[in-house]
Amino acid sequence: MSVDLRAVYAGEEGPGRRAYWALADCWNVVRRGLTHYLRQPSYIVWQLGFPIVSVLLYGYVFGGAMKPPGGGDYRDFLLPGMFVMTMAFGLMNTAITMVTDASKGVVDRFRSMPMAPSAVVAGRGANDLIVACAELTILAATALAMGWRADGGLAAAAGAFALLLLLRFCLIWVGVWLGLLIPSPEAAGGLYAVVFPLTMVSSVFVPPSSMPDWLGVVAAWNPISSTATATRELFGNPVASDGSWIQEHAVLMAVVWPAAVTAVCLPLAVRRFQRLSR
Repeated sequence: MSVDLRAVYAGEEGPGRRAYWALADCWNVVRRGLTHYLRQPSYIVWQLGFPIVSVLLYGYVFGGAMKPPGGGDYRDFLLPGMFVMTMAFGLMNTAITMVTDASKGVVDRFRSMPMAPSAVVAGRGANDLIVACAELTILAATALAMGWRADGGLAAAAGAFALLLLLRFCLIWVGVWLGLLIPSPEAAGGLYAVVFPLTMVSSVFVPPSSMPDWLGVVAAWNPISSTATATRELFGNPVASDGSWIQEHAVLMAVVWPAAVTAVCLPLAVRRFQRLSR
């Protein structure tokens, strides 16, 4: 039906009409991604179940042995960091999905269709952001069941979740770009060796001040640390701050870092797809 409508409006092409079809094409890509979850329930169980297992594992296995800054329950310090880690690990899901579609010829079929060039990239991003919302909802429910509470107020908690989604949003474009560069799904699995150290060398699990001096500086300036510290601050949970500028302005940097990454990687992802389309 979409092809017939395009033919009808072929003589009336304009900015508004192109924007309409770009949004329609983007939605079709999103709907395709969500339909795959319905037809492959084991995939969504794994993708949404892994964060729950991680929260329970780290919270109960390490929770009794660790002490947060200023004392208190380590789980109150840990769980916002686990939210951040889950958003960061989503980069691999995006990259693997993109490279799988490319290796199976799905991207080639999209390129052969009369659709907006940006729809595949934008649709992938919107689909992953919807999944990220589901992940955060499940994680928050699990954390509440474990006794975690957001004591900073409703508006501050909403701001913290917005920062988490902003981090995921920027990493989506990193994943899309890498997924279009990596030659095979097997090679994409190697991203774990990059993402895991990136989350470990941060304030997700421990304060940067507990690390060796040089490593603590690297961890403090890690964009993931800015989001972790900012969300703890907004949630009203224990904050790991040593008085450094980057940690004292964590909320600001939790916006600046993702904005900078998006400004670089979104055009790169779109340009890479357009080059493949030629």
